[in-house]
Amino acid sequence: MSNQREQADMFLRQMEGFANEMKKAVGTPIIPEPKSGSQLWYDQREIKLKFLISVEKIKKFFHEGLAEGKLLATRCKKCGRKYFPPQVDCPYCKTSEMEWVELPRRGHLMTYTIIYVKPYSFGHYPDYTVGIAKLEDGTQVTAWVRETDPKKLKVGMPVRVEIVKREPEGYFTYELVPETEESQ
Repeated sequence: MSNQREQADMFLRQMEGFANEMKKAVGTPIIPEPKSGSQLWYDQREIKLKFLISVEKIKKFFHEGLAEGKLLATRCKKCGRKYFPPQVDCPYCKTSEMEWVELPRRGHLMTYTIIYVKPYSFGHYPDYTVGIAKLEDGTQVTAWVRETDPKKLKVGMPVRVEIVKREPEGYFTYELVPETEESQ
């Protein structure tokens, strides 16, 4: 088990102890969030999830797309609507007549948020930023933003989508990378 995971488990045990003390004292398991001091409800039901999701009909997105450094979407052959992440059916036309298209890699950052309070399964990552970019063709992409200093991010700034191997998990995914004048 990683040191970060052990630290997260120890922190959660401490929070659980504090939540139990709060329940005895005031009747509710409300605890302060360490960074902001905001009040949090500490739910004491542990949920561990492992799941399998069929990607058979969109495996091209992973095998011929991400694994080969391409960002693929699907487009309805009937109405022309584009879907990212890819879909196998068009909810507007109710058809399965879809085709694969490669998306442009450049766009502009529409919005972003910094994730300080992470889901347990992402607890081993430092705080991270998630953004939405509008690509040159109008497709919107939600992804992690590769920038450790949020002060450098500006709505409207140019970004590009890069295919990366996410560690420590070792799988391919995509990130938004701010483009500076020297990177263009």
